[in-house]
Amino acid sequence: MPAEVIRMAAPTDAAVLVGLGTERNLSLVRLAAQEAATHGRPLCLLHAFDWAGALEAPSVAGSREHAEELIARATEIANEVEPSLPVSGEIVEGALVATLVRRSESAFLLAVGDGGMARSDECVSVDAPAVQLAARAGCPVLVARREPPPQGPVLVGVDGSDSSQAALEWAFGCAAGRAARLLVVRVVEPEAEADAEDPERLAGMVARSAHRFPSVAAECHTIRGDPGAVLVEQSRSAQVVLVAARGDEPWRGMLGAVSQTLLYHSPAPLIVVRGLTGIAAEGRNARRQRDQGP
Repeated sequence: MPAEVIRMAAPTDAAVLVGLGTERNLSLVRLAAQEAATHGRPLCLLHAFDWAGALEAPSVAGSREHAEELIARATEIANEVEPSLPVSGEIVEGALVATLVRRSESAFLLAVGDGGMARSDECVSVDAPAVQLAARAGCPVLVARREPPPQGPVLVGVDGSDSSQAALEWAFGCAAGRAARLLVVRVVEPEAEADAEDPERLAGMVARSAHRFPSVAAECHTIRGDPGAVLVEQSRSAQVVLVAARGDEPWRGMLGAVSQTLLYHSPAPLIVVRGLTGIAAEGRNARRQRDQGP
């Protein structure tokens, strides 16, 4: 059985959880606040207070004050994005990654910064917080980049697996909330034999999700090439990219080859869809349109 936790939909009050580390992470607060507002969820700002590090600082009180200032500044940024968004801040004792993994089990979405990995020419350690959280969290993980993305389409990579169907559902919700176009891409390995049913299979996947989001214009493309390389290239014009943590790769670990490639190299924010199956992420705009009727 895969190591990934499969659970049903998060409670309606489950928050978008933001892991705050340093001032450089404040850039992700804006993106996380947008996600929370889009999905009609509260925002929870969490800073893990490491006592071991605090004791090495000139003043333990100063370290605590720094954490409080970080929470306060992040709250200001969130309120600038969406004044009516419920925002809470929390400082907890413990290591950041372990704390966020534990708290992610009850979160709607976990948002973290990428530590600059997408712009780095150096080899990124598997111990990097963004990598560990993308691999171990109990909910979908948003990995924010330092540079703002273009206002392009929402991009989702699918391979026909159940997990990619869940990613597609989430992508429709993201596109609805942003009033954005959805680009659905299936990449076929160059050496794979042509399958006459592939276009119908992809269209069927999209149709299963599209009826819930009639306002979303979706495009479907099947492209031959290396899946990771193709999706990284496609991501250069996307405002956000979504992919399942693992696709049709049961022999791999907690992150598949494609999700790892996008995590390390995509310039766009990435949502690694994990911790759920067959669950739609409804956007606030989509819900409003449904409630108001045709």
